[in-house]
Amino acid sequence: MDAKIVALLRGDARISYKEIGERVHLSANAVAERMRRLETSGVILGYHARIDPHALDLSLQAIIDVKLLPGVTAQAFEATLQTIPGVMEAVLMTGSFDYAVRVACANQEALVRLNENLRARGGVQDTNTRIMLRSLQITAPLV
Repeated sequence: MDAKIVALLRGDARISYKEIGERVHLSANAVAERMRRLETSGVILGYHARIDPHALDLSLQAIIDVKLLPGVTAQAFEATLQTIPGVMEAVLMTGSFDYAVRVACANQEALVRLNENLRARGGVQDTNTRIMLRSLQITAPLV
């Protein structure tokens, strides 16, 4: 039952308890209680708005693979990322690069500036930038 509720929330985090209840055959109160348990247990970490970068004139998105300088900690790099406008997400990776950083920019010049800013402030040894052609938000159940 909880998996069905989570799947519905992945598709629309603003869905009402009543609507969830109708879809999973529970009362709104029972859904509210299950949601509280999911939050308390750490399954649901929060509720977020999905923002369309294109609507904000940030039509160029890219993945910047980042290799850190020796001695630069993940914690220090992640703190730096929090201060750089345009960074949407970062994922610590295995392989020849340490991070995959997803960014959104207005144009190529803005991407160049963001990359330069990242290199200047982030303890970065090397980068590889790939322009995103399409992004797909998957809302299918996780389990």
